[in-house]
Amino acid sequence: MKTRITELFGIKHPIIQGGMHYVGFAEMAAAVSNAGGLGLITGLTQRTPEGLAAEIARCKTMTDKPFGVNLTFLPSVTPPDYPGFITSIIDGGIKIVETAGNNPQKYLPALKEAGVKVIHKCTAVRHALKAESIGCDAVSVDGFECGGHPGEDDVPNMILLPRAAETLKIPFVASGGMADARSLVAALAMGAEGMNMGTRFIATVEAPVHPHVKQAIVDASELDTRLIMRPLRNTERVLNNAAVEKLLATEKELGAKLTFADIAEEVAGVYPRIMKDGEMDAGGWSCGMVAGLIHDIPTVKDLIDRIMAEAEALIRQRLEGMLAA
Repeated sequence: MKTRITELFGIKHPIIQGGMHYVGFAEMAAAVSNAGGLGLITGLTQRTPEGLAAEIARCKTMTDKPFGVNLTFLPSVTPPDYPGFITSIIDGGIKIVETAGNNPQKYLPALKEAGVKVIHKCTAVRHALKAESIGCDAVSVDGFECGGHPGEDDVPNMILLPRAAETLKIPFVASGGMADARSLVAALAMGAEGMNMGTRFIATVEAPVHPHVKQAIVDASELDTRLIMRPLRNTERVLNNAAVEKLLATEKELGAKLTFADIAEEVAGVYPRIMKDGEMDAGGWSCGMVAGLIHDIPTVKDLIDRIMAEAEALIRQRLEGMLAA
């Protein structure tokens, strides 16, 4: 399947692995890239630029296919060493970067000069247009269904993707609610050039997370996610658990008086305990509504091969078959 995204990134299939905290290690990125998609190392999971440089080098021993780095720009009192991370990306020979969070404009000249293609994750059409205007090569349009941060507009992909198609000149991929061939074909029909999957890739054999995490996704339905931190305008979609219930009760009780400190126990620094140790009630962790469509834990290659084969069948048989001769 050829799309503007496969051509832009030099990949076989129009499937990108989302940048996921404590999931996007070299093993995950390499597995997706080896299967013909675009794997991404999550930059901020590596605490230092030196750590990221080592992870990029490790990934290169596992795949000779294109892979990229996700770098999320967060508002912070003590921000990460973003210039250092950019240097590690460029020195590591990475040619594809997914940016997310705040505007990446100040780092684009250095990336562009090094020949790096930039895809920016957006939850609104106005943000996608801004990304286009500052020189991003592509965008990932993230609907309200997504795991992680869906923004504050609450627009689902059935509306968001056609709106993006109406207004953008650069190519975009669909993110949020993507899990299978139907997701891919629907995304293409709405104007996207491919799809970005996060939660679906956690429930794979190669995902470097605790088996409890994979099983929790398989066991969950589309009704099992919750939105936290809405009062702080930092909304995150997470899988429901005891810690999330406690957090939501705190939010309800404190109302407008809520501060981050009131819920820090349930959200700060919990990822290693969940993803590595399998403590499923340690706190809130990003998970999409798409968990309701995930019923197995295949290898990454089997998953991508299945998606592409079923997508072709959907297009050639089901959709073409509906057209009157």
